[in-house]
Amino acid sequence: MGIEYMKHVKFFVFLCILTFTVSCGQQIRFIQYKVQKGETVDNIAKKLDIKVRYLKRLNPGLDSIPKTNSYIVVPEKKLAIFKNKLKENSVIVADSISNTTNQPGIISVLGEPREQFVTYEIQKGDTFYSLNKKFEVNRAELLLLNPELSKGLKVGMILKIKEIPNEVIKEEIFYSDYIDNNTSLKVALLLPFRTAEYSNDTLTLKEIFYGNTLVNIATDFYLGAEIAVDSLRRKGVDIELNVFDTGGRGTNEINNIIFEKDLNNNNVIIGPFYSSEVKTVASNVNIPVVFPVYSKSQSEFTLSNIVKTSPDKKVFREELQRYVNENFDGGNIIIVSDDKYDNSQISRQIKIDLESSSLLSDTIVKTVNILIPKDGYIAKDRFLEILKPDTKNWVILATDNNIIVSDAINSLISLPEQTTVKLFTFDKGLVYDKIDNRKLAKIGFTYVSDEFVDESSLSARVFRKQYLKKNNALPSFYATKGFDITYDILIRLASGNDLKSTLEEGMSMRVETKFDYRNSESISENNGLFIIQYNKDLSLIKLK
Repeated sequence: MGIEYMKHVKFFVFLCILTFTVSCGQQIRFIQYKVQKGETVDNIAKKLDIKVRYLKRLNPGLDSIPKTNSYIVVPEKKLAIFKNKLKENSVIVADSISNTTNQPGIISVLGEPREQFVTYEIQKGDTFYSLNKKFEVNRAELLLLNPELSKGLKVGMILKIKEIPNEVIKEEIFYSDYIDNNTSLKVALLLPFRTAEYSNDTLTLKEIFYGNTLVNIATDFYLGAEIAVDSLRRKGVDIELNVFDTGGRGTNEINNIIFEKDLNNNNVIIGPFYSSEVKTVASNVNIPVVFPVYSKSQSEFTLSNIVKTSPDKKVFREELQRYVNENFDGGNIIIVSDDKYDNSQISRQIKIDLESSSLLSDTIVKTVNILIPKDGYIAKDRFLEILKPDTKNWVILATDNNIIVSDAINSLISLPEQTTVKLFTFDKGLVYDKIDNRKLAKIGFTYVSDEFVDESSLSARVFRKQYLKKNNALPSFYATKGFDITYDILIRLASGNDLKSTLEEGMSMRVETKFDYRNSESISENNGLFIIQYNKDLSLIKLK
């Protein structure tokens, strides 16, 4: 019975799907290129003096005639060379390779590749208030870019609205997928199916799966992993998948597997789900053991053959601090905390780190404010005492208290029109699921996440289509995670190299997961995270 039983219960039979990753040269910097009307892959490649197959390798799934105004990845150096040639011929260069004219009332782009700005020509009736509504920039921000505004707005004046960031992958090295000839792999997948508890043929599907979170997670993860295995088999990799049911917590099944099965006969072990069992398995084998989920206890791992696929929570905080340091250019920062010791310590540490950062010390604000609740909540008036009108106000929520989070958001969405804010958090827990997304979108809610799905990307569309076709349902979070983790680990092993060495060769992007491994005390830890922001239309955008 066992795994075969679970297969029949779920009625899943999978076809292989194609997977796509961006493979970039390890010493080359890349930048986004905006496709112009009528351009084809052939003439873009010719313009930039690169081969068509190289351009397609950088952009998997790229059509021969890309969609107008879409973005593709190109080598920064090649684009810079072409722009210089255009400049020599007195052609104005914008954010894409085209001529631009500044028509009244039309947003355009002006400047060199390293200094690009959205510009706007002042029209009759324009005010600082209307400009703030239109572009979400306040008077102080406009004055920084346009000192002449100190004399007021004048019709026909060309304003710099905001700088356009240069979309460059800075110093990031991507792992290039490579499959060695005649590669053969053996994989052990250890998951808590708990089939021994559900071997009674009289049990219905509802009785087995309804409310049984662990069984659903394990099954979905397995089915996602199975798609990854099938996909790699299609690519020529000979894979033997050995699946073991570790049973429930507290059973002796994991020890039985260790002593009865020759796990060392595999190239890698993915699982188990429990951190205590991972330590037990890793101490009894000399091959990599991949921990596929997050646990608070994973910080206690010390064995060098353990691979942690989920970032520690402290990495989330560090990633947000890094983003603020790199992007905050003056204004007001407030940290909202609570009276819990851990959160108070975290808030104070964030304050110290931000105030001591070299970037922040050169800006207008020299201090960071911390707000803690009085009588269990933070009144709106306390925000108004600190928040400044007509300037940039960034608020960081360093608490998971339902009341404090809810009160803070309600206060921030009802501020005077002259006072605008942007809300951040490094730990988007369940508390935010209870908040109306329209409220979060109104204040540009931005958070750190270990997952991001670009629904329009080819890899996501293919994966979703195949899953839906075979299962009449969209893939769950754990099904996608099972695919991402299994595919990433096995494609690295398929290179014929040691897994640890490939983890150090560069980061990779799969369907919804970024894998960016760093060695911490000899343990490979994934630090791949995204910075995600809510747009006003409730869509999500990846800022980093």
